[in-house]
Amino acid sequence: MATVDVYRWLVTLPSAVLAAFVAFVLMEPITAATHRFVMHGVGRRLHRSHHVPTGARFERNDLFPVMFASIVMLGMWAGFNSDGLEVLVPIGVGVTLYGAAYALVHDGWIHQRVGWFANRRVATLDRLAEAHRMHHRHNGAPFGMLMPIVPRELRGRPVDCHEPPARF
Repeated sequence: MATVDVYRWLVTLPSAVLAAFVAFVLMEPITAATHRFVMHGVGRRLHRSHHVPTGARFERNDLFPVMFASIVMLGMWAGFNSDGLEVLVPIGVGVTLYGAAYALVHDGWIHQRVGWFANRRVATLDRLAEAHRMHHRHNGAPFGMLMPIVPRELRGRPVDCHEPPARF
């Protein structure tokens, strides 16, 4: 078992903060790729419940964050309990902070699955919501969440157009 060496921990604190920050930043492209190739690929059956809502409190799509969190918890366990893998702890912290931000923006703000943000307007979050509505409308890009890249051909196009949503 790894023991906590307080002095070494304090000396490496800037490195740990940097590792957490880098992990947070890298999660956006990782999330976009996972969304594109897993959720709209092999995991389509689970993710479909999000694009074709049933009105149920929980969706099959909610299994994705449970699976992703399980992977992070396993990594953090290894980081706490295995010499040489300590860097997995701050990486896990960064990934967890990204997951929390994702959940607040996606489930809290955009889909209003919790009532915390009802009837509030924040320009930045509204822009993220518009990009996400575009994703739902076209079942394609943008796949990112906190920094979505809207394809050039969709920019300026009204989100709530009269064409039916693309089939999922």
